[in-house]
Amino acid sequence: MTHYIYLVRHGEHQDAEYGLVDGPLSPRGRRQAAALADRLSGLAFDAVWHSPLERASQTARAVAERMPSVSPQPSALLFDCVPTGMTDDTPPAFEPFFGSITEAEIDAGRAQMADAVSEYLVRKNGEVHELLITHNFVIAWFVREVLQAPDWRWMTLNQAHCGLTVIAQKQGRPWTLLSHNDLTHLPKELQTGLPDPQPV
Repeated sequence: MTHYIYLVRHGEHQDAEYGLVDGPLSPRGRRQAAALADRLSGLAFDAVWHSPLERASQTARAVAERMPSVSPQPSALLFDCVPTGMTDDTPPAFEPFFGSITEAEIDAGRAQMADAVSEYLVRKNGEVHELLITHNFVIAWFVREVLQAPDWRWMTLNQAHCGLTVIAQKQGRPWTLLSHNDLTHLPKELQTGLPDPQPV
């Protein structure tokens, strides 16, 4: 018996166009969410959790429209957050990212992700399928945790809008990363949200 957690970043939202911190899904984001819902529609989820922010809530509703048996629930543990600040091991190239982020925000993010790991990365009995619709940094932290990578490595793990990451744990074994940022359900024009490749 295996416990599966499906981690999904919300669909594209309108912040880039309108400068909003949060907002509704863009037309492309709604198409991404619909494609995700089609991809997941054959699975019987035991629970669906989502960030309370509008972009994640709307993505969860799109999934629920295609799976009437699920009832998505908001969780404050899945809010967008910054899980760490600069550490002794963090490459200096990442320092500018933290320029506008306060120590209080970092402390809150660190505490939130510690609680999220304690809440979700806990083995449940039987065959379990859970869906978490959340944010790029939150998923990156879960993946870093599963891989037991250094804290700063979450900054190098990026997810596209409605990309699908799957982690799993068999009884008595550690958590395993089964797939990361799977985009096969999204046509090329719907693959957004990843940083531009750096020039070589």
